[in-house]
Amino acid sequence: MAEAVVLVSGAGGGIGGAAARRFAAGGWRVVATDLSPDVLEPRLVAGALAIAGDLRSVAECRRIVGEAVAAGGRLDCLVNAAGLWTEGPADETREEDFDRVLGVNVKGLYFLSSAAIPHLERTEGSIVNLSSDAGLQGNTGAAVYCASKGAVSNLTRALALELAPRGVRVNAVCPADVDTPMLRYQAETFGGGDPEGYRRRLLDGYPQKQRARFLRADEVAELIFFLAQPSAAAITGANLSIDFGLSAGI
Repeated sequence: MAEAVVLVSGAGGGIGGAAARRFAAGGWRVVATDLSPDVLEPRLVAGALAIAGDLRSVAECRRIVGEAVAAGGRLDCLVNAAGLWTEGPADETREEDFDRVLGVNVKGLYFLSSAAIPHLERTEGSIVNLSSDAGLQGNTGAAVYCASKGAVSNLTRALALELAPRGVRVNAVCPADVDTPMLRYQAETFGGGDPEGYRRRLLDGYPQKQRARFLRADEVAELIFFLAQPSAAAITGANLSIDFGLSAGI
């Protein structure tokens, strides 16, 4: 059997990079994409193909998928891990921040998936989307991000129903806070000059209280990798929480 091929978006980030490494360790050929080569290079696994591109452009999404398939000869899984964060009062939201976050988190994910579908149908492959606990429940002060991840979670269900007759599975992973560069960006940008206080306030909301900790990117990557395996053939249309019970009360 030919080597399975995965395309990972957001591979220059914490979860995307961890997913790329997990697939490589599992014997898959990895195609990694992010906004620029400078972001990708430090996280690339040996043998991975890097394709830089802006997911806010439909043409770029189609080009990225086309180059990935041309290089690998097939496509078995698309991991949509690219994502951006913003927060703040809804009545102070800037249009450019809304467009930037929705452009990557929803539009880019949608059109990468759209371009990948015919290739995944040939291999009876799968799509794994990165949603969030914020795709399952509202988070105070993060309406734009919640809107984007809520869209991802419901899009996952809709695509799963549409593509099931074509042999393509679609699932989403919904992590809570993960110890990645994005979390550090959140704390430093929106922490009011107290990033450690920001992090502590996040953990205060977890059921574990004093025992609470942030997820590791490799823990999320393990679930992503599992969903791409034949052993997960019965799982489609699922939004799987990995959040220490944070969303268990919804």
